[in-house]
Amino acid sequence: MDRREEKFEQMTARPVGPLICSLSVPCIISMLITAFYNMADTFFVGRLGSNSATGAVGVAFSLMAIIQAIGFFFGHGSGNYISRELGKQSSEGASRMAATGFFLSMLCGAALLLLGELFLTPLSRLLGSTETILPYAKSYIRVILLGAPWMTSSLVLNNQLRFQGSAVYGMVGIFVGAVLNIGLDPLLIFGFHMGITGAALATVISQFLSFCLLLVGCSRGGNLRIDLRMVRFRKEYFVEILRGGLPSLTRQSLNSVGAIVLNHAAGLYGDAAIAAMTVVSRAMMTAVSALIGFGQGFQPVCGFNYGAGLWDRVRRGFWFCVKASTGLLIAASVLGGIFAPQIVGVFRDDPQVIAYGALALRLQCLTFALNGWVMMSNMMMQTINRTVPATFLAMARQGIFLIPLLWLLPIRFNMLGVQMAQPIADLLVFACSIPLQLRELRMLKAGPPAEAKSGPGQSV
Repeated sequence: MDRREEKFEQMTARPVGPLICSLSVPCIISMLITAFYNMADTFFVGRLGSNSATGAVGVAFSLMAIIQAIGFFFGHGSGNYISRELGKQSSEGASRMAATGFFLSMLCGAALLLLGELFLTPLSRLLGSTETILPYAKSYIRVILLGAPWMTSSLVLNNQLRFQGSAVYGMVGIFVGAVLNIGLDPLLIFGFHMGITGAALATVISQFLSFCLLLVGCSRGGNLRIDLRMVRFRKEYFVEILRGGLPSLTRQSLNSVGAIVLNHAAGLYGDAAIAAMTVVSRAMMTAVSALIGFGQGFQPVCGFNYGAGLWDRVRRGFWFCVKASTGLLIAASVLGGIFAPQIVGVFRDDPQVIAYGALALRLQCLTFALNGWVMMSNMMMQTINRTVPATFLAMARQGIFLIPLLWLLPIRFNMLGVQMAQPIADLLVFACSIPLQLRELRMLKAGPPAEAKSGPGQSV
């Protein structure tokens, strides 16, 4: 039995709970490492003693969300298809999709680099820069854009490895890059006196190393190799990437738009408000990253078993993830509420930043546990190719609820409205997700629709 057959046997026969846990561990570690080294820039830039510099990192976070949107679109679009094809034991179709998704993402990253550098100043303003933040934001964004091609394609490689049940290879690449990033930050910012430009350069260098290691991981352990000869720029492959990646593209794009609107809304109350919301966003991202990592352990199990026709295992995996994630999120919310000032104070010791940030963090902790159900529902729908409901859930929090709330609530509540917007959005999207996911679970119990067997060259 070769490595791919062993992997198929593991994904379709091992008890669901232990299997998801074993696959989740490297995903959670990878996501937490990513969150920590994203926060490293905020932490070390905060030591420069400037609210404008800290705010610039928050402004650039919107650009990072755009880069992630591209990477997750091609990574999830190709990865979802790959897991279903491997569940059907069709390695050739999976290999073609892996190469196609990878090279398309690199081309899109190169286009973003070119356009971003050409329109750097208007881009920085669009992302939420105030006049005082603008010089710092331009210095940071100019360098980050240089890494866009391999940052987008790194996300594709990481997701493709994960959907093959080989998340440990992605974890290694991300871990090494994170260690380098955290080491380079103080060296370049303070040792070489590069300031905020050094923080951006540290990120780009570390991301390139991660890219190289992820590429090597694709040639090990029975994983699909990235081979230019396997690329198929055909309509049917584009359609599959669109169907599998649209929810991620929508979610990540709206995350970027939401971050921009948040910067503009908070900017009315000064650089301290932007800095506070930047810190809170990064802190919450750490906990969300752990949740996403846990869900990522479920997705290959979901895809393999859906492709293999083992739909009861998909349902059991979903309920296991919801119960476990909700319990962990409740614990994280309690700790976040108790230690909110201390958490914000780690990144910025300005009293006004701490006051704004602590309240915002405590409000978000009130509804944070609801994300377990929402996230697992969205991931299951996306993996089994339920594009319309998955896309609706992906866009609901940011596009349908958060962005309008950020415009409306400050009119009545001023800065408190900015701080309340995100927990209210969490509550509303949770209410929407309940009937959608219960319908999907009932359909799985009865037997999936014809889309389960569709793919390039087949009817959809």
